[in-house]
Amino acid sequence: MDDRLCSKVACGRVAVSTLTYVYADSMAVLGPLSSRQEPHAYDLCVEHSERLSAPRGWQVLRHVALENEL
Repeated sequence: MDDRLCSKVACGRVAVSTLTYVYADSMAVLGPLSSRQEPHAYDLCVEHSERLSAPRGWQVLRHVALENEL
């Protein structure tokens, strides 16, 4: 199985995005699934990506991958 799974405990769904934290800026950054698994990042499935929230006072920055339309 080449697909990476969601990092949330007991979730077996395929990951579609990667979450990282920028502690100095109180920011959670959610973007497209990274090309490789990183030790300080969290891979999330669609459901957990959509339900993501951050602690009070933090920002959530969501990067959206744009596809080329021909």
